[in-house]
Amino acid sequence: MTQRLHLVFGGELVDPTQNVFKNVDDIHIVGMFPDYASAYSAWKTWAQKTVDNAHMRYYLAHIHRLRDEKAPASPTEELGS
Repeated sequence: MTQRLHLVFGGELVDPTQNVFKNVDDIHIVGMFPDYASAYSAWKTWAQKTVDNAHMRYYLAHIHRLRDEKAPASPTEELGS
């Protein structure tokens, strides 16, 4: 079975109309989740906790979409071999 990892994270943005964090060191990593449903639940919880701050945003990233195991390795990955 293919594992579909999801990352939930958030933080304060410089401008609510852009996706630029005010301070990358202050990004809140909620966690890594094994499926979309649990990640969505965590994202929703934290998004609702910070709804009164227009500069706060939480994101749900589909980590499994970042890597295709069937695609050839990048030159950077080949450095370790």
